[in-house]
Amino acid sequence: MITHGKSIKMFTGNSNPELAKAICQELGVPLGNSEVGSFADGENYASIYETVRGSDVFVVQSTCPFEKDGVPHTVNDALMELLIMIDALRRASAGRITAVIPYFGYARQDRKTKPRDPISAKLVANLITRAGADRVLTMDLHANQIQGFFDIPVDNLLGSPIFVNECFRKYAAIQEDTMVVSTDVGSVARALAFAQKMALPLAIVDKRRQKANSSEVMNIIGDVTGKHVILLDDMVDTGGSLCHAAEALVKIGKAKSVTACATHGLLSGPAIQRIQDSVLEEVVFLDTIPPRSGVKCDKIRYISVAHLFAEAISHIYEETSVSRLFS
Repeated sequence: MITHGKSIKMFTGNSNPELAKAICQELGVPLGNSEVGSFADGENYASIYETVRGSDVFVVQSTCPFEKDGVPHTVNDALMELLIMIDALRRASAGRITAVIPYFGYARQDRKTKPRDPISAKLVANLITRAGADRVLTMDLHANQIQGFFDIPVDNLLGSPIFVNECFRKYAAIQEDTMVVSTDVGSVARALAFAQKMALPLAIVDKRRQKANSSEVMNIIGDVTGKHVILLDDMVDTGGSLCHAAEALVKIGKAKSVTACATHGLLSGPAIQRIQDSVLEEVVFLDTIPPRSGVKCDKIRYISVAHLFAEAISHIYEETSVSRLFS
């Protein structure tokens, strides 16, 4: 509960309003009165229906695909909503604007992989800064260097402490027969930090990606025979990499069971059906991206990050350190 007298305001776009409401409930503050939508021609609009002059304003908006009133919207719609909300708040003389972006879209385009490629993550960072944001609060950026793309402070929260608590409860009795596995070489640092917190050994799935949204598992580095495996990744998009890795761990590595933990569940295209048909025992996501409406899978479970974001917002608002949230 926030107790001191400075004014705080919380607003949300349409990409993840349930998370915004949960954060407000944790903080004990009301969600701001606003309306964000689109005109008949597809242009976005934002209207703020209460004063924000001099207030410390937080805008909660994941830049992910979403549905509103049964109509699908793209990542670009979510990003544009965020930008025009920030602009509206800046022009209304908000004291400080923090963009709370639980899932930061375009994060996979963080470098040039071939000639004449854009670095879209840097462009999006520029847009958010130019719109008028004073700082950014996000979670598990696909690449840590994206923090340096911003010319404003960035707090990149980690989802792994939540997964550590979850896995401690699940695997406490069989810890000696449990291993952590990184889904690829690029995720080793994240998986290693998680394994060290769990006091578990680490293995790596070595894969070769032939084209976007497809991969081929080539080898397993480490012995997972007879082990209960925890696959760790930052996001699941189409689910191909995750399901292929799980299949390789069971069929090639002879693992006893495979559970996956990932911060962001994009679950595009056939992802949910792939997970349902896979050898995975369970896939645990954080609710940085809301579950797809009308689609259910017995193997998928969500954990709320509202308490973590609420605590971070409270520290930012009180201007105290957020470093302990990273441990």
